[in-house]
Amino acid sequence: MLVIPEIKPNQSIDLLKALHILTRDGKLNQDSRRKLKQVYHLYQFIEPLLAAVGENVQLVDHGAGKSYLGFILYDLFFKQRDDAAHVFGIETREELVLRSRELAQQLGFAGMSFLNLSVADSITSPLLPAQVDIVTALHACDTATDDAIRFGLEKRAKHMVLVPCCQAEVAAELRKGKAQSLAQGALAELWRHPIHTRELGSHLTNVLRCLQLEAHGYQVTVTELVGWEHSMKNELIIASYKNLPGKRAAERLRELLIMFGLTALTERFSISQK
Repeated sequence: MLVIPEIKPNQSIDLLKALHILTRDGKLNQDSRRKLKQVYHLYQFIEPLLAAVGENVQLVDHGAGKSYLGFILYDLFFKQRDDAAHVFGIETREELVLRSRELAQQLGFAGMSFLNLSVADSITSPLLPAQVDIVTALHACDTATDDAIRFGLEKRAKHMVLVPCCQAEVAAELRKGKAQSLAQGALAELWRHPIHTRELGSHLTNVLRCLQLEAHGYQVTVTELVGWEHSMKNELIIASYKNLPGKRAAERLRELLIMFGLTALTERFSISQK
């Protein structure tokens, strides 16, 4: 039996080969060792949330791509469970959905489903349960992370784990009102230069997302996803529903939208009426 110290006990070697984490002859090169470290690092954040939910966990992974995360989670946590737990992978590229379905069937991962849907369309799709426990979205591009948050809110998710990607909407709105904002005061110096517009837009987007989640009663933790060296997008947002008062967060969100001339995006960052 192949023994590699970096690989967790009982992990599927066939899966790791299929995901190209292991080579065909079962070896681990430097690049795949780094990839495995990254996946395990993220699993450390998600596993306690899975355990806290208990039985019959319903997890939806948005922008699944090749479903690295979904497969690793299933292999490490779900496959040993004897209940109705399920992992759903949502992906717009049909060829990746078909490939993931084939791999799940080959491995006997019966509690996995892969749907060829956009994140936005998944909110109303009858193929998904009315309520889910955990929502994940890793580097879901542009507004897909916002759609994943909306999905989690609509499905009353207990936890959301988000690694945001680029989002151009806020930066575009900042750019649109730049001249007027510069005339009104020094605050607009923060985004006078194009590179600062992009960087501030990205940062402000994630601040608004966190306030949106807090306004809906979630406890939010923001940290760095150490180990994802291949990506500049290294921010990890973990939100757990605690039914917390959301009034102050909602007020701050509104204030920021007004302050930065982003009121056109009010619907995007919907605020709880709690």
